[in-house]
This record gives sequence, C-alpha cells and structure tokens, in this order.
Amino acid sequence: MVAQTETGIESPIQAGRTSPALWQFLREAPLGPLAILFAVVFVALFADVLAPHDPEVSVKSETGRPVKSYLPPFWMKGGSINTPLGTDFHSRDILSRLIYGARVSLLVGLLGTLAAGALGTMLGIVAGYLGGWYDQLIMRITDAWMALPTLIFAIFLASVLKPGLWNIVVILSLVFWSQYARIIRGQVLSLRERPFVQLAEVTGASTRRIIQLHILPNVMNTVMVLFSLTIGVAIIIEASLSFLGVGVPPPKPAWGLMMSEGRGPLIAGKWWISVFPGLCIMPLVLATNLLGDWLRVRLDPQLRNR
Repeated sequence: MVAQTETGIESPIQAGRTSPALWQFLREAPLGPLAILFAVVFVALFADVLAPHDPEVSVKSETGRPVKSYLPPFWMKGGSINTPLGTDFHSRDILSRLIYGARVSLLVGLLGTLAAGALGTMLGIVAGYLGGWYDQLIMRITDAWMALPTLIFAIFLASVLKPGLWNIVVILSLVFWSQYARIIRGQVLSLRERPFVQLAEVTGASTRRIIQLHILPNVMNTVMVLFSLTIGVAIIIEASLSFLGVGVPPPKPAWGLMMSEGRGPLIAGKWWISVFPGLCIMPLVLATNLLGDWLRVRLDPQLRNR
C-alpha cells in the first residue's frame, strides 16, 4: 500500500514508512562502532554500580588512611588490585574516575548536539521555506558564525561563562548550530519546489502545517547524519575545554580534565593518569564518526546505490 498525503501526492518520507523493519536496519549497521557506543552508554548509566570507589574522594586503606598517591596500575611494581588502574595525586581511583567520566562526556556531547541540532534545524527551515528577509537575516548571521574558528570561539565563550557542566552544553549548542542551519536550509530550498509541498500550499494548508507534515519529516535523515557526525567533535571540544581548565570544574571526573591533571606527572613517568583518559576518548570519537559515515551512506540513495 502506498501512503498518500492529505493532498493526494505521495511524500518521500511517508513512502519510506513501508521500508524494512528496524531490526533489518540495525542488522546492516557496523557492529564495531555500535558495540563501543553501547559499552560506553552501559558504563555511563551504571557508573554508580560499576565504579569501585568514589571518584571525587581519596581511596582509603584498611587502616582508614588514604592510600599512596600515584599508585601505578596493578600489573606494575607497587600496584594494587584495589586500584586496578592506579591513583592520581589526590589518591583518587583512576578507574572510578574513568567510569564516571564516560557519563560526563556522553551527557555533554548528546545534550550539546541535541540543542545545536534543534536550534539550527529550526532556523534552517525558517530561512529556507519562508525566504525573503528571514532568509537574508538568518543566513548572514550563519555565515558570520561559521567564519569563527570553532575551538577558539568555544574557549572565548567558556571564558565568559563560568566553568560548569551545563555551561559546556550551552557553549556546544552555540558553536554547532550554524552547521545545521546552513545544510538544512539548502535542503528545504529544494523541498519547497516539490509537488507535494506546492499542492499543499494550493489547497490552503497553513505554513505551520506544511512545515510539520512535509518539510520537517523529510529533513530528519540529514539531521540524523549531522547529529551522529557532530557528537564526536562535541566530545573533543568538551575534552579540550576541560584540558585547558575552562570546562568541567574539578573535582568532577572528566576525561579532558584528567589528561590535564596528568601533564606534570607524565614527565616523571606517571603516564597512567593522562594515557587512560586518552584511550577512552579515542575509540568513542572513532565509533561516532564511523557510525555517522555509515548513516550518511545508508540514508542517501545516491551513495547507497553505488
């Protein structure tokens, strides 16, 4: 059965509802990136259960005193199975801080990207469909915004706002919205010339209804691809800000902050404080980028049929 719009003209997104089931979609997905993402999400959700120690407090010995600072991983001389990946200069457990750091990276990356996507998509649709001075105003602001270097602009915003988890979310949304606005606007310019949109206009459908039923559903594939590709960059930006001391404030566990705290001890051979957070960031960002590339090919018919 072919799905029809209220105007009798088939909309591409509605026709796509007869596509294979979700499990078939997931079956084609790359297993490696999905496994990494599911593992990180699982660790972040159950950090309270998985972490052996409080990530913000020094680990106590059997006598009630804090254990030695800079304990190495358990397989090295002087290491302890009680702190498998060692301790930092405050005698805090590295493993516990890594586990809780996954929660910070995912929360900031997802929320910052969602906020940027919502803002950029809304502005892109308004500029592309309404045109006129709406388009001129929004696109000139977007052009000026995109001319700003991403990391430097993020550092500037972080220096203006106080360091904090939610401020980083705001910063990421302000940094990335322009990418969504530019790309979505171009797609909407093409969609508004399609027969199903023009016929909806002729039949007297309101602008709000046309956007909700015909424009927004047909740009969601592009939004999904942009979202998956932006998460990795957002995680890198958050880690960079925390590394520079203008991101997540201590003693909260954040991977970028942990790398920053390990700079000095790294010269003295205490590599585990900064190396382990870096090893956590690398596969997570790689997985999001690989998944984004796969979604781009999977959702683009021209690329999929090559």
